[in-house]
Amino acid sequence: MYGHRRQPSIELLEFIGVVKENGNDQTLLPPVHTPLSYDYVLVAKTSENQEREIVKKQNEYIEELKKKNIRVTKIIDDELIFYGIQAPKEIFEKYRYLLKVSDACNWSADQNAVPLSTRIRIVHFILNNTPIRSGEGLRDLMKAKVFEAKFCLHEKKKQRELKECWARWTACLQGQPINAVRNYFGEKVALYYLWLGCYTFLLIPPALVGMILFLYGLAFFNSSPLIKEVCEADTVMCPLCDIKCKVWKLSDTCTYAKVNLLFDNDGTVFFAMFMAVWATLFLEFWKRHRASYVCEWKVSDWCEEEEELILQIVNNTNCEPKKYKHSYLRSTVVLICVIVMILVIIGLTHALVVFRVIAAVLLAEGKWEFLSNNNLMGAMMLGAVFHYLIITVMTRINRTVAMKLCEIEETRSFAATEKSFTVKMFTFQFFTYFSSLFYVAFFLGRINGHPGGYVRIAGKWRLEECHPSGCLTDLFIQMAIIMVLKQTINNVFEFTGPWLSRWLKRRRTQRLQRKCAHCYLKDDFEVKDGAEMCDNCKLRDWLSNYRLNDVDSFSLFKEFLEMVIQFSFTTIFVAAFPLAPLLALINNVIEIRLDAIKMVTLERRLVPKKTNDIGVWIDVLEAIGVLAVIANGLVIGVSSDFIPRLVYRYHYGPCANGTVTDIDCMAGYINNTLSIARIDDQNLHNEFTANQMKTPGGLNVSYCSYKDYRSNEDYSLTPQFWLILAVRFAFVILFEHVVVVFKFIAAWFVPSAPMHVKNDRLFDKLARLKEELRLFEA
Repeated sequence: MYGHRRQPSIELLEFIGVVKENGNDQTLLPPVHTPLSYDYVLVAKTSENQEREIVKKQNEYIEELKKKNIRVTKIIDDELIFYGIQAPKEIFEKYRYLLKVSDACNWSADQNAVPLSTRIRIVHFILNNTPIRSGEGLRDLMKAKVFEAKFCLHEKKKQRELKECWARWTACLQGQPINAVRNYFGEKVALYYLWLGCYTFLLIPPALVGMILFLYGLAFFNSSPLIKEVCEADTVMCPLCDIKCKVWKLSDTCTYAKVNLLFDNDGTVFFAMFMAVWATLFLEFWKRHRASYVCEWKVSDWCEEEEELILQIVNNTNCEPKKYKHSYLRSTVVLICVIVMILVIIGLTHALVVFRVIAAVLLAEGKWEFLSNNNLMGAMMLGAVFHYLIITVMTRINRTVAMKLCEIEETRSFAATEKSFTVKMFTFQFFTYFSSLFYVAFFLGRINGHPGGYVRIAGKWRLEECHPSGCLTDLFIQMAIIMVLKQTINNVFEFTGPWLSRWLKRRRTQRLQRKCAHCYLKDDFEVKDGAEMCDNCKLRDWLSNYRLNDVDSFSLFKEFLEMVIQFSFTTIFVAAFPLAPLLALINNVIEIRLDAIKMVTLERRLVPKKTNDIGVWIDVLEAIGVLAVIANGLVIGVSSDFIPRLVYRYHYGPCANGTVTDIDCMAGYINNTLSIARIDDQNLHNEFTANQMKTPGGLNVSYCSYKDYRSNEDYSLTPQFWLILAVRFAFVILFEHVVVVFKFIAAWFVPSAPMHVKNDRLFDKLARLKEELRLFEA
C-alpha cells in the first residue's frame, strides 16, 4: 500500500545495486535495473533561475495535465525540476477500445494489455497536444525555454538485454533481435534496422561480383596491349595547365593506366547491368521481408492518419479534425523555392570547379617547390576538402530550408509533414552530394577546348582537364574520397561525440547512485503501485536519462538519409567504382552496431512510433533505381573508353572488316586516340611558352599530343569522332531499354509478399468477420 515502509529485501538491494556478502559486508555494485512506473519526464529550471512569466507557464501547463487526471511527480535537484508523468489507466483503455473497432488494425491486436511502448506514444501525443490558455503547446514552450527537455525513460532491464544481444561490437556478425527492438523502440525503428539488415545482407552478391571484376582487371595488368602501349610509349603530351605545367611523356601515366583498367574494362558493362537489376531485386525482396514481419506484428492494415484521429479523441473527446487543404499559390511558392535552392546548390558546384582551377594556378606560383610541381594533385585534394565543407554546411542549410518550406505548405498532420520534409531534404542532399560527380562524369575534359583554343574562366584561368589516364579516373577518385573519407569521418564523430559527452557526465550520476542505495538502508523508501523507489533513485534514473544526448522526431530520419545516400553511391555510379558495394557492405556491418550502441546506451529513448512500412523512402529508393540505369548507361557510353575501344576494334584496328592478323586487335589504339598540335602553329605558339615545351630532360620539342579526335591541320573534329558519338548514343539507348526490360521481369518474377503471409492475412480477416457476425447475432 502507498506509504507503507519496511526493511528492503536482499532481492531488492540486488535490484538497485547493493548486495550482502557472507551476511556481513555491503558492497555497491553497478545497478541492474531501476523500477519504472513513469510514462514520460519533463525537465525545467528552478524558479530561482527563471523569469516569473516562465514559471507561471510551467505551473499552468502542469495544471492542464492534472485536469486530464494525469499524475505528476515533482522532484527538485539543484538547478533542475523533474516532472514525472503517469497517465491514468482509463486513457489506455479508451485507446485500446477505439483501436479495436477501427479499420486501422487487425482484430487480435492489443487485446490483452497496452504495452509500454504504446503507453509512451499515447502520452507523448497528449503532452504535445495540451495547450495552455495562451494557445501555446509543449513544442512552443520548449522553444521558449519554459521546459528544458522532455523524454521517455529507458527500461534498465530491457536496455541491458538489448545491449547483450545486439548493441555491442562483438555482435557484428550476429543476427538482429528485430522483435525485441520493436517491443522497445516501436515498429518504426524496428523496420529501419530490418531494412538496413536486409540491404546489408543483399550487398554480399554485388560486393563479390565487384571484387571479381576488380581481380579480372588485375589479371590483365601485364598482358593487356593497352597497358603495354602506354608504358612503353615515347609520345610527348601537351601541358595540362598553364605556367608550371610542361610537356610530359605518356609513359609517366603507366601506373594510373593500370588502375584505370581495374574498373574500366570489358566487365564494366555486365556489372552495371547487374547492379541495375540488383536494385530492383533488392526492393522486391525487401517488400517480401517486410510483409512477413508486418503480418506477424498485426499491423498490415494499420493507417497512420486513422491512429492520429484515435489519439485526438483519446486526448479530447470534443476534438475537431484538421481539414485537408490545398493551395495552388502555396504549392507554386514552394516549387519555385525548391528550384531556386537546387540552382544555388548547382552554383556551388561551379564554385568548386572555379576553386580547383584557381588553386592549381596559385599552387603553381607558390614558393614551395613540392606544391608547385604537384599543383594539379594538390588542387584536387583541396577541392575534396572544400567539397566536404560544402556538404557539412549545406546539410544544415538544407534542413532549415526544408522545414521552412513545410511550414509554408501548412501540412495537415505530422505524417504529411514528415513525408514532405523527407522528399525535400533528400532532393537537396542529393544535389549537394552528386552535382560535383555529375560534372566530373559528364562535363570534365569535354568543354575545356583544345590546344590553341582552350576555354578559360574570365579569359585568364584555363579549365581543368581529365586525369592523364582518362576521365573515368577522376570520377573514381571522387567516389573513393566521398565513400571512404566522408563515411569514416561521419561515423567517428557520430559515435565519439555522444560517448565523450556521457563519459564526462558520469560522475554526477555515480554520486546519485550511492544516494539511491543508501536511502534503502535508511528506511527511506515507499511502495507505490508495487514498485519500490525513493526520490534519490528516481532522481538518479531521471538525471541519467537527462544527461544522455537528445533525440527528436527526425533522429531516425538522419540515419535513413545517410543510408539512402550511400545506396545512391552504390548504384548510380557503380560503373566507375566497382568496389563501392564492398565498401558499403563493410560500412553497414559497422553502422548497424554503431547505431544500435548509440540508440541503446548513448541517447535518450526514442518515442516508439507505429508503422507498417518505411514510408516515402521506398519511393525514393525506386527513383534511385531508375536513375541508376540512366547514369550507368551514360557513364559507360559517354565517360568510359568502352565505346571508343569497341569502334576501334571493329572499324579502325588491325582486325577491322574481319581481317585476321597475328597482331592483337587493340594494337595501336592509344596512338589512334591522340591528336597532334605543332609548335609552329601561331595559335599554339601563343598558348604555350617556350619553357613549357621543354621535356624534363631539357630537350625542346616542336609538337605535342593530346587526347582527342581532331585534325592535325585545323583542329576540326574527325569523322571518327562523329562515328564514336553516334555509337555512344545508340549504346545508351540500347543499354537502358535492355536493363529496363530486365527490371520489369525481375519485379514480376518476385512476388511482393510471401504466400503464407497472404494466407495468414486472409484467415485473420475471415476470423474477424465471423467474430463480428457472432456478436451481431448474439
